[in-house]
Amino acid sequence: MKHALLLLSSLIAGATFAQSPNTAQLQAITQKHVRGSYGELYDFLSIPNNAHIAGQMQPNIDWLRRAFEARGFRVSTLSTPSNPLVLAEKAATVSVGSEKGTPKTLLLYMHFDGQPVVPSQWQQPDPYKPVLKQKGAEGGWSAMDWTKLQTDSSPDWRIFGRSSSDDKGPIVMLLAALTAMDAEKIPQRYNLKVILDSEEEIGSPHLAATVKANQDKLKADILLVMDGGRHLSNLPTLAYGCRGITTVTLTTFGPRGPQHSGHYGNYAPNPALRMAQLLAGMKDEDGRVTIPGYYDGITIDAKAAQIMAAVPDDPTQIAKTVGFAQPDRVGRNYQESIQYPSLNIRGLQSAYVGQQAGTVIPDRAIAELDLRLVPESDPVRLVSLIRQYVQNKGYTVLDHEPTEAERMQYPKLAQIQTGHEMLPFRTDIGIPEDVWLTRAMVRAFGREPVKIRIMGGSVPIVPFMRTLNIPAISVPMVNLDNNQHAPNENLRLGNYVEGVTTWLAILTN
Repeated sequence: MKHALLLLSSLIAGATFAQSPNTAQLQAITQKHVRGSYGELYDFLSIPNNAHIAGQMQPNIDWLRRAFEARGFRVSTLSTPSNPLVLAEKAATVSVGSEKGTPKTLLLYMHFDGQPVVPSQWQQPDPYKPVLKQKGAEGGWSAMDWTKLQTDSSPDWRIFGRSSSDDKGPIVMLLAALTAMDAEKIPQRYNLKVILDSEEEIGSPHLAATVKANQDKLKADILLVMDGGRHLSNLPTLAYGCRGITTVTLTTFGPRGPQHSGHYGNYAPNPALRMAQLLAGMKDEDGRVTIPGYYDGITIDAKAAQIMAAVPDDPTQIAKTVGFAQPDRVGRNYQESIQYPSLNIRGLQSAYVGQQAGTVIPDRAIAELDLRLVPESDPVRLVSLIRQYVQNKGYTVLDHEPTEAERMQYPKLAQIQTGHEMLPFRTDIGIPEDVWLTRAMVRAFGREPVKIRIMGGSVPIVPFMRTLNIPAISVPMVNLDNNQHAPNENLRLGNYVEGVTTWLAILTN
């Protein structure tokens, strides 16, 4: 360890960093300073952050204000009808060149709210008390003393805790990079505006209006999004788009209340069976949506196909990681499959199962659907196509519970309700801003990043792009197998360290 520290010091010593640090210098700076950030990571992850629970977000806001002000940022909050957003700003200390595509002001988007937790489902006492763990020979994870991070490390150790990957980890990576730059007297080349969302996990319902009301404050040249996981290979990744999402609740109705299956089986219509028939008719055996017009407007030209073919996906690895023998055949490969809007059944409910199951005909069946959107798909149009499909199957589609008169009049009754929506985006690969960002990634890791045309997840950034008229590129930093949104969410230590290096490369590019 002593020899390694001496080597790091020799790489950094004497450098004034008037020019951008090279790969070796960036990694040496990271190793020299990263240990000093683990305490802040522990403290930040220890603050509960469920935006559904009143009062939980304010302590996070207070922590962020202190952390960014300590690094010379001006911190303000942007009011919404619920939880405010945090905006941290700091002006450049030196000017950058005028090369085409070189931005002067970077707008950095991350969020600090997290998914709800069920503590009993976590393999640690408290999801909000991060635990350092290592993997044993038999594949299980065992806890370690947090203080080991100050004397030893392995890139494969993991930090378990809610929001470790999604999305507090990348925020602390940025703070660590800023601290390192200050310690090494590296000038700040760009005006920085860090916008931190407090309600991303509940759909950012007020984001569009807040961006519009504060567009002068948020004016920038490019939006960088630090959310989501790297490519499955865990190689450095850039993503140029994200799917959007809208949700649909479909309900089929049977008798007014559950009925005895002996008395009314074969006579009273069963809404669960009718729901199964409706859902089964929406897709074919290959998983392709059969609703007419659902894929209209989707074209994959030769250039797009070439970009996607260059992504180092391993179908066998994906199948083994996720746990299935054969994928659906919506596209020719994984990357092509997510260029199409999806129609996913995310939940089903009708009567009861297991020891609670009774011999009844249910009164209703409910299917929760999510539709992942791509830039060519309009959520309103897709929902209308689903509604038309249900109507074509002989259903009267309502937007409310059926009245007694409607029950007596219509033989098939269904209800369709829509939920929140988040729009998709896609930025062209090869634009000058992409060239600038790719150069930073190459400096950080000595290789071209994996370039993904569109990611499967959703982030609420379209309001920034439309209102501010700027391109957006995602720079995912965390390991993809992080149990995001689930119990035992985790952050691989090697990804945390490389995330700090990524930030350093971008900020010194």
